[in-house]
Amino acid sequence: MTENREHLIRSLFAAYLANDRQQVSAALADDFRFTSPFDDDLDKATYFERCWKDTGWIVRHDIERIFVAGNEAFVTYHCLATDGRSFRNTEFFTFAADKIRRIEVYFGAAFQHGRFLPQPR
Repeated sequence: MTENREHLIRSLFAAYLANDRQQVSAALADDFRFTSPFDDDLDKATYFERCWKDTGWIVRHDIERIFVAGNEAFVTYHCLATDGRSFRNTEFFTFAADKIRRIEVYFGAAFQHGRFLPQPR
């Protein structure tokens, strides 16, 4: 089951990068919820309305680590944008059977040349 969940996460990141909304939607449970520092407990329809954008601004996601334990997983990744910006985020996934039920995103600091950039206070 752990390998299946890791594969599902990797497939989700690939679908997002390919701007494949249909594949992303298929991976999410009907009762999917999404939370980030900008969004609190969005349902699936609102997630796509508010958060889905053309992913052409992303060059790549480098998944650094995935930890799966039962019906939960943490993913940390580095994202590189077409304008040279980059950042690291961590996401917490909850699963229901073979679908993703919840994603909670924790934004990381800007990241450049292997180092974190100081954040304004």
